[in-house]
Formats: sequence, structure tokens, C-alpha cells
Amino acid sequence: MGELEDSVMTRVWKWNRPVTVREVLEDLQEERSIAYTTVMTVLDNLHQKGWVRREAEGRAYRYEAVSTRAAYAAALMNEAWSRSDNPAAALVAFFGMMSAEQREALSDAMRIVQGPEPAQRPEVAQRSEVVQPPEVTRPPENPASVERDAER
Repeated sequence: MGELEDSVMTRVWKWNRPVTVREVLEDLQEERSIAYTTVMTVLDNLHQKGWVRREAEGRAYRYEAVSTRAAYAAALMNEAWSRSDNPAAALVAFFGMMSAEQREALSDAMRIVQGPEPAQRPEVAQRSEVVQPPEVTRPPENPASVERDAER
């Protein structure tokens, strides 16, 4: 995602509701000079890439994020990690760059994903099934297939 696309998506994610080109334009104009058609083109590009969905409202569209910023960041990290010829070394280097607060957030995330220890879960003491963590909404991997599915 380019810098302008990120600026637009930041607003869509922040507002967490369907937005118009005009709303995004007015907010962006507080920081920079930008044309309505530029914002319209960026939102159309984001729609084509599968990052936003749109719904017609009169002669205009309202755009809404398909995924969260957290899912986008996770997809970027996963993509970078999967391209490494030594994923373990890449993780060690990445963890070495983290601040204490980031390492604490990582520990918290690992506890959430792994869930409590089986001995701490009363339902596991009674049954042998494992409770899966909640599914995380991921951004589309192939935006073209998302668009085709939406048209069906």
C-alpha cells in the first residue's frame, strides 16, 4: 500500500464506518492540498485491490474497510517473514528490534493465541477437546477473487 493509500485507509479504519470521498477529502485537506478526483481514484484503487467494499448511495459510493489495520499489519509481517530464507533468524532479528512494550504485547498475544494451559481449563479436565482461539479476519489474498465472489 502506498503512502496516499495508507493515509486514506487510516481514516477509513479510524472512523470504522462507511465513508464518502468528500469526508476523506475534507479530512486529508487539513494536512495537504489534494483534489477530489485524487481521493476518488485512491478509493477506487483500494476497492480494486480488495481493501474496501463500496455501496452506491445516489450518484456516489460509500466505502468501508474489508479488514482491520491489525490484520493488514499482520499480513505485511507474514509476507516479509515468509520471504526469508531463514525464518527463525528473521524472527530472532525482529524480536531483537522490539522495545520492552512491544515484547510485552507479543507475550500477551501469544497467551491469547495459545489459550490457557489445559490444567487451568475446567472444560478440558472434563473433555479432551481443545478450544481454538477466535478466528482473525484477514485481508484478501487475491482481491480479484473477492470481487468475483461479491458479484455472485
